[in-house]
Amino acid sequence: MLKRFISYYRPHKKMLALDMLAALLISIIGMVYPIVTNKMLNEYIPQKMYTTIVIAGAVVLGLYVLRMLLRYFVQYYGHVIGVKMQSQMRRDLFSHLQKLPFRFYDNNETGRIMTRLTSDLFEVCELAHHGPENLLISTVMIVLSFSYLLTIDWILTLIIFTCVPILLLVTMHYRKAMKEAFNDRRKSNATINAAVESSVTGIRVTKAYTNTAAEMEKFNKGDDEFVDSSYRAYDAMAKFHSSTSFITDIFNVFILIAGGLFLYAGRISFGDYSTFIVSVNLFISPVNTLIMFMEQYQSGVSGFRRFVEIMEEVPESDAPDARALENVQGTIEFQNVTYSYDEGKEVLRDVSLLVKQGQKLALVGPSGGGKTTLCHLLPHFYELEQGNGRILIDGQDIRTLTLESVRRNIGIVQQDVFLFVGTIRENILYGRPDASEADMIEAAKRANIHDYVMSLEKGYDTEIGERGVKLSGGQKQRLSIARIFLKNPAILILDEATSALDNTTEVMIQESLDELCRGRTTLVVAHRLSTIRNADEIAVVMNGEIAERGTHEQLIERGGTYRDLYALQFRDNDFIEM
Repeated sequence: MLKRFISYYRPHKKMLALDMLAALLISIIGMVYPIVTNKMLNEYIPQKMYTTIVIAGAVVLGLYVLRMLLRYFVQYYGHVIGVKMQSQMRRDLFSHLQKLPFRFYDNNETGRIMTRLTSDLFEVCELAHHGPENLLISTVMIVLSFSYLLTIDWILTLIIFTCVPILLLVTMHYRKAMKEAFNDRRKSNATINAAVESSVTGIRVTKAYTNTAAEMEKFNKGDDEFVDSSYRAYDAMAKFHSSTSFITDIFNVFILIAGGLFLYAGRISFGDYSTFIVSVNLFISPVNTLIMFMEQYQSGVSGFRRFVEIMEEVPESDAPDARALENVQGTIEFQNVTYSYDEGKEVLRDVSLLVKQGQKLALVGPSGGGKTTLCHLLPHFYELEQGNGRILIDGQDIRTLTLESVRRNIGIVQQDVFLFVGTIRENILYGRPDASEADMIEAAKRANIHDYVMSLEKGYDTEIGERGVKLSGGQKQRLSIARIFLKNPAILILDEATSALDNTTEVMIQESLDELCRGRTTLVVAHRLSTIRNADEIAVVMNGEIAERGTHEQLIERGGTYRDLYALQFRDNDFIEM
């Protein structure tokens, strides 16, 4: 993990070197004051060297001005390095998230992922900046101040130094507790973010069902977990800081007693004693800095560890010899396909289907039967393991084809239309970002949405709000259809595309869908059986298996499950066409 963290410094190694040089100079300049103090008390003042006193003071002032500029450089450019590293990590993480399979998103909430991208990486940024700087400045100051203290009185210095091993032991003792506590705190923070993301996204549902109290209860539960974990984290931190501060206070007690005795015995002069007190503070200060740094270190490491957890998730990848799917005709074949999301729970069992070029296959049956799973396997959203059958497009196993080329040739229209924050234009162009204005308008016309768009004040530049909240269900569905028209795939999947619409809107949308299906191989998942009567073939999927297959007329005549479903759906009609 350390090697991966250090790798993010490489693009900034020149700036980091300058930053460390500035930090080193700051440390060296910090040693000037006790040296000048010693000279003042032991030589310049007793010998009344007034000119030298003024010159020495001016030199110290000049060095302090230089140190001010160096500190500005370290603070500004050090943070710039940290921000750039954070930016690169965020880009790497976001890029990696784009490559992760559906299975990852099935098991991870959006709010928790957002935490990894934001607050976790902010802590990493702070560590990236302050880590090398604090370590260098503190280490150099400890070494220089300790060396200088030895020149004043080595016995008194060693007496003071006996506190350091005790300080290290206390630090190591509390480090593990702090690490675990801050890790728990970060997890509970992710829980809160997940609750907020879910609640805000579904605020309209919450209001419609007057379930504000229930949402507050869920949020409060997450917040209570955060507070409890914060208590534990701050308890560990408080014990850590109070204990280490007590030990550093003992430094001063030792100096007071031992130094006073040494001065009384004539072992050191008053000037040396005063210098020793000043120099000891230079020794204690970086020690305290390193102690304080432990808190930031734990937060930063916890954040980076959570970053690495996602980065080590195995992404989707093409087979080593994968080739692009080109000149697609659209013939689809499922050969003895068996699939399970969880081990031991098969969703599909030995399913075989053939859909020839340009045909429409309708998948019907009870919820949970495996219809949507078939639709998700075709674009390779989930990996079909070896030995569990094959899925072919134009006779080619999709596992031997590149993911990008397979998905480029498949269009999907779902019940729950997802639109991005932005304009109507941006959402339609999502189907083919490099499309011309004329192509976009033609796609909108074919989806029967163009006239509505032109009635808006800003036309295609109208903002649609988060997830298209400013549009009706039918308008959102038409936009998604326009997006598919623009993409122009050879294969089409309609997954409950009209089930959430009212009957009038469904009829209007169905016209657009019929136009969209023309000339394309189509898989249709539908509960409203009236919409798929004209399908070339209908397959009844139950308990992961194909229970029946045939045309509408054949299945009605056969008198099986399909006929029962059809009769049940139209039981209120006086006449059922069979």
